[in-house]
Order: sequence, then structure tokens, then C-alpha cells
Amino acid sequence: MSYLSVSTWSLHRMLGPLRWTVWDTEQGRHETQVQDQPQVHTLLELPAVAAERGYEAIEVCHFHFPDTSLAYLHQLRAAFQEAGVSFDTLLLDYGDLTSEEAARRTADLQLMRDWIDIASECGAKQIRIVAGEAAPDNEQAIRQSAELLKTLADYSATLGVRVVTENFKALTSTAQSSEQLLNLAGDQVGFITDFGNYKGDAVAEEIARTTPRSVSIHAKADFDEAGIPNEPLFVQYLEATAAAKFDGAYVLIYDGPGDMWEGLERVRRIVEPFIN
Repeated sequence: MSYLSVSTWSLHRMLGPLRWTVWDTEQGRHETQVQDQPQVHTLLELPAVAAERGYEAIEVCHFHFPDTSLAYLHQLRAAFQEAGVSFDTLLLDYGDLTSEEAARRTADLQLMRDWIDIASECGAKQIRIVAGEAAPDNEQAIRQSAELLKTLADYSATLGVRVVTENFKALTSTAQSSEQLLNLAGDQVGFITDFGNYKGDAVAEEIARTTPRSVSIHAKADFDEAGIPNEPLFVQYLEATAAAKFDGAYVLIYDGPGDMWEGLERVRRIVEPFIN
């Protein structure tokens, strides 16, 4: 059965400061850059708010965590449980498994393991790991990423969390490179298909190719300057997922102007007929 989910990215102007992870090449270490944003809901409040609005699950971006102490992570787990909402995926938004800089690659791998630990403590079922930023036709990079994803998936499995990746960043920017990666990584690595991350004239066909291997769909429309989705094109993409018999989470994505909940409702109206 498919179901309705929401990404915290779709509410990023309402959840307080964003904490971006960046790599400082000169210092050879990770840094956190804080971007101020208004706070209408705390992350701890969000599961109950989402439940009231009819969402069954949430995907949480790592930069929305205000705290990663054990006490806070256990509070977050409890907030999801009390609201009856599934914490489907922790979206780690940073990392490059194909970096040619050995020090960064080693540090990124450790950071990914640290966030797998965090995912386990706060009750996330999955963690999205970025496959890499090398070109999609770089077969050596695809093999390297697949091997490292398998290593992370083996570690993650011991903690009850599944590793998934996404058509996000350059390496998996085509259905062909995504399929190559998944074939090498094996079944222990899952996938997310994002409507907005394939480009060109054959987006619907590419969506149809990776949907059968996807645990969730990032249902992202093209929006005009008023935040109105391009409905005919969006429906075409949704029909591609339906034809592939998708039965996971439809994760609503909105990043247009105005109130983000209102923007999500415009997306939801189009997506809901495809939920079975």
C-alpha cells in the first residue's frame, strides 16, 4: 500500500535554523554553517502536527536536527511514536563517496557512520546516503561508490537501519547510472526516486526505470513564480510511478513561495488520487 509522507525540506522556512555540513579543505575537517530561518514548529512538535494533517510518515533532513545528544534523539523517537507517525528516512544531505581527496573521503565515511548511529537512536527506518558527485559515466566512481555503500549498509544493518541512496547529485543523475550502482551494491542498498533530479526530455521514462527499486518517491513538481505546480507534467510523472506499481511512500516536496503548508496542499491534491 502506498501512503502519504512529507519531507522536512518542504517546511524548511518553518523549522528554525538550518545546520549545513561543509568540508573545509584547508583545515581538512567538517564545519557546520548555520543559516537562520523562522521557527513555527520545533522538530519535536512536527510528528504531531503532521499527524493532524493526515501524513503517515516523515523524512527528516539532517540539517534540521538542533541536537544529536542521546537524550534529544530519544525524545524525537518518542515524539514519533506518540504521534503514530513513521520516521521513514533520515536524509543525510552531505557526503561524497567518490571524492578524489582521500582525507575527505575518509572523514565523510566516518560522518556517515555517525549519522547511521543517530538514525538508529532516533528510530529512523532508513538513512539516505549520497552516492557521490563524480560524473554519471565514470564507471570506476560507480564501482567505488557501490562498494562503500555496501560497507555502510553492512554496518547499518547491525543497528536495524537500512541504507538507501537517491538520484541526487551527479553520480546518480541518470537512470542508467543509478541502475548500474544498484546492481553493483546489491539488494541491501535501497533507492529513492526524486522527480526533480532527472533532467532532459525523457524524465518520465527514467522515473519509470528506478521506481520499482524505490522505497519512496519524492513527488516534486515544477512550480511557477506563484508556487502553482505544472499539473500536466506532474501527473505524467505520477502516472509513470503508478504504471511501475509503486507501493511505498509518496513524499511531498514543496519549495515555492508563500506558506509552505498551503503549497504542500496544492501538491497533495494532485498526488492523493495516486495513493492506493
